[in-house]
Amino acid sequence: MRELTYFVASSLDGFVADPSGGDPTDVSPGGFFLSSGDHSQPLLTAYPETVPGVVREMLGIDAENRVFDTVLMGRRTWELGRDLGNPDPYPRLRSYVFSSTPYDAPPVSFVSTDPVEKVRELKQESGLGIWLCGGGRLAATLWPEIDRLVVKVNPVVIGAGVKLFHSDEFAVRKLRLAGHHVYESGVAVLTYRKE
Repeated sequence: MRELTYFVASSLDGFVADPSGGDPTDVSPGGFFLSSGDHSQPLLTAYPETVPGVVREMLGIDAENRVFDTVLMGRRTWELGRDLGNPDPYPRLRSYVFSSTPYDAPPVSFVSTDPVEKVRELKQESGLGIWLCGGGRLAATLWPEIDRLVVKVNPVVIGAGVKLFHSDEFAVRKLRLAGHHVYESGVAVLTYRKE
């Protein structure tokens, strides 16, 4: 059975985006997550398929998928790329966008049915892992199906925004630290699994 991994960048105070849901990378106006530093190359090498297609082209990255062959995202996360003229942000992955409003934007597949049921269906297929890239609301919905959480914690506090798991429900969910690496850039990559 394939695993679902929530592989995401976060601020120290647990936010994956600003209150508007905008692009948090420091290459965008108002961005605050570090896109360069000694953490960049190891992450590019380990997870080349998580680099957006336009960035792969600019950097000359031609590596095969190593960990994932499928990516899941919420509609707002997908719209970040679309609004920049990139309607298929990860062309080397099968992309599923979850939205309560049906939408047609091939080659990306829109899903307006139950996200948990769709993920359970995808997990039964053969292939590489499934990457949940955002957003926080979808992550909260998919919590029962998340097998691994890999958080790139950036050395920044933003005070408000889209939470790592964006939900108003109080629920204690325990995880086990399965790996960690702290870089000179201040980025800490923490890997957790459910207990």
